[in-house]
Amino acid sequence: MTHSITAFKNSPLVMPEADPPPAEEGCYGEAITGCVNMSDKRNILSYNPRLKLLARNLRNNSTLSEIILWYHLKNKQIKGYDFHRQKPIGEYIVDFFCKELMFAIEIDGYTHDSEEKIIKDLKRQKELESYGVHIVRFLDSDIKNNIGGVIQCIEEWIDEFEKRNDL
Repeated sequence: MTHSITAFKNSPLVMPEADPPPAEEGCYGEAITGCVNMSDKRNILSYNPRLKLLARNLRNNSTLSEIILWYHLKNKQIKGYDFHRQKPIGEYIVDFFCKELMFAIEIDGYTHDSEEKIIKDLKRQKELESYGVHIVRFLDSDIKNNIGGVIQCIEEWIDEFEKRNDL
């Protein structure tokens, strides 16, 4: 069964409504132990250093959908924002991540259809959101069959984020 982007975009796994805490309130992910900090002026994200090699392997063995979306995200092609592939955050690796926006993009294939996987994805998403990360999910089939619509959804999310945060 194929979902339309609009229907999937409005699912509970997609966009959190809450704004991230202001940067001056402190760091994200401080409670994670044994992690490496990546810092800039806005925030600090921690990650488990054991995930670095796994992330590299995932980048070197991308799915077709990841390759298609990466073609449109790389080199700051979307509104000048810098995205990274297979980015470790906390104890997880997100498919694509823009640190400036604290914005992760996840691609869900057929392996995300089971109830068990949906529950795991929700738990994972809640933890990532606790670090201030916003997550948008797309179906693998949408990337392959409607990349223009996917890019439009990403651009609309960025426009809304910029508007809410006076960027």
